[in-house]
Amino acid sequence: MRITVSVNGRPYTREVEPRLLLVHFLRDELGLTGTHWGCDTSNCGVCTVRLDGVPVKSCTVLAVMADGHEVTTVEGLERDGELDAVQKGFVECHGLQCGFCTPGMLLTARALLDRVPDPDEGQIREAISGQLCRCTGYENIVRSIRWAAQEEAKS
Repeated sequence: MRITVSVNGRPYTREVEPRLLLVHFLRDELGLTGTHWGCDTSNCGVCTVRLDGVPVKSCTVLAVMADGHEVTTVEGLERDGELDAVQKGFVECHGLQCGFCTPGMLLTARALLDRVPDPDEGQIREAISGQLCRCTGYENIVRSIRWAAQEEAKS
């Protein structure tokens, strides 16, 4: 099937197998390896991207389902060489360790802050509840997202 998907603001047209998963389309067809592939069952959340602004687990979305839609990957968070506030927050507050879950966490956090500019701890924990981090107790991740919200409130 021929599909056209806008990824990080750039259109891509490709011939794909109807059963190709979005995670594999992004990684293998487009070379955007920031989207990680973990469990392939939607349990871990490391493959999370934004589809028309909504976080989705790309291991459960067929590439053909993204035809005509906008996908944002972790590579699309920075703009003109400037890191997004959530990326800065993860750096400032040590919100990552091994980094495997980080792309999905960042995209989920960005979607949360777009909806709820000043989330409390409970809202943050609920938003990231579909993301598994095997390295941390989530404290620094929550702190990183709060930091980003506070930084964005300043501007």
